[in-house]
Amino acid sequence: MKIATYNVNGVNGRLPVLLRWLDESAPDVVCLQELKAPQDKFPEEAIRNAGYNAIWHGQKSWNGVAILARGTDTEIKEVRRELPGDETDEHSRYLEAVVNGVLIGCLYLPNGNPAPGPKFDYKLSWFERLITHAAKLYTLDIPVVLTGDYNVMPTEQDVYKPERWLDDALFRPETRAAFQKLVAQGWTDALRKLYPDETIYTFWDYFRNAYGRNAGLRIDHFLLNSKLAGRLTTAGVDRHVRGWEKTSDHAPVWIQLKEK
Repeated sequence: MKIATYNVNGVNGRLPVLLRWLDESAPDVVCLQELKAPQDKFPEEAIRNAGYNAIWHGQKSWNGVAILARGTDTEIKEVRRELPGDETDEHSRYLEAVVNGVLIGCLYLPNGNPAPGPKFDYKLSWFERLITHAAKLYTLDIPVVLTGDYNVMPTEQDVYKPERWLDDALFRPETRAAFQKLVAQGWTDALRKLYPDETIYTFWDYFRNAYGRNAGLRIDHFLLNSKLAGRLTTAGVDRHVRGWEKTSDHAPVWIQLKEK
């Protein structure tokens, strides 16, 4: 089972890129973030024509998450489409479903800049809600994965020239501490489990030739519970997709799981 996450940065504007990658990579499950499309503007027909069933939680101009499953008849059993803990939060940032026996939480954690400030406060409060919900998910007697754009570089190893990011909301001590608090519940950071010493990036800014210089960040993550971590075989970043024309500033990230 191959599961991927991809911050597509506008599902309609980047649709040719998404479809090309789906055809090339053929993941079994895909979590998308930053759809930037209202609920009625998700390109369901094009996704189905590519061979995928889908559920999505859209929002006009901003945010938005989706879960795709290969095979238009593959069941995606939706569990929830919001992160518990704040009934006033209207951002479309979380979607949870069961696909092929795996509970999948697809998330788009707030950016939080400028920091400090209200946006950073929202980021940290959202993170705390995620930590609370994740603690409950971790204890479930089923395989669970929490994946998506976390908007956090966990360590200096995950950022090009970390000294330049010290005051950024993605790298501030409070943000990294929240990620470590989450992982400390027992979650396995899939890419770091397999590649503890390698430089791995999943995002390259559009400015200053960041992709060409490999001046990137690792902010898209897979966290696996103990029921799933033992099935992890390989993982990677489809870095070349970032080099395609009119592409997202993120690259798709994926893990491969063996059968039970």
